[in-house]
Amino acid sequence: MKLIADKTLVVWMLLVSISVSACAQQSAEKKQEAKVTSKTTKKMEWNKLTKEEERVIVNKGTEYPGTGKYDKFFEKGTYICKRCNAPLYRSDSKFDAHCGWPAFDDEIKGAVKRIPDADGQRTEIVCANCDAHLGHVFVGEFLTAKNTRHCVNSISMTFVPDKK
Repeated sequence: MKLIADKTLVVWMLLVSISVSACAQQSAEKKQEAKVTSKTTKKMEWNKLTKEEERVIVNKGTEYPGTGKYDKFFEKGTYICKRCNAPLYRSDSKFDAHCGWPAFDDEIKGAVKRIPDADGQRTEIVCANCDAHLGHVFVGEFLTAKNTRHCVNSISMTFVPDKK
């Protein structure tokens, strides 16, 4: 009789263990599904891009030097991501690097991610919020006191002027 009771207890404990495990797995799957849904929803809320904007921002292209509207532009305000509207740069960090693209020596804290290019020679910069391609960052050129140049495609940004 004791042997049957022990076997019943073992079977019951095994069933409880499997049930708890299945619930935990289901919970993890729901969390993962929520993350995917959140990312998908977030992506759906991004701004619609033109074919040229998509070529640069999504497909990591480059606009021709000297053609971007913010290259020789020096108003006071904030430059935001064209795709998701996240603030990227303040105008007080912009300088004329004479390179054909807008140049900044600093980003808004946490706004830009640096990713080594596959060629190992340059470092790509992308929006930290939506991974939109911005351009490249160069260090060691001694163009500013911060010794950094974010070379950004104008097409990757929108300018928002300071309120007067």
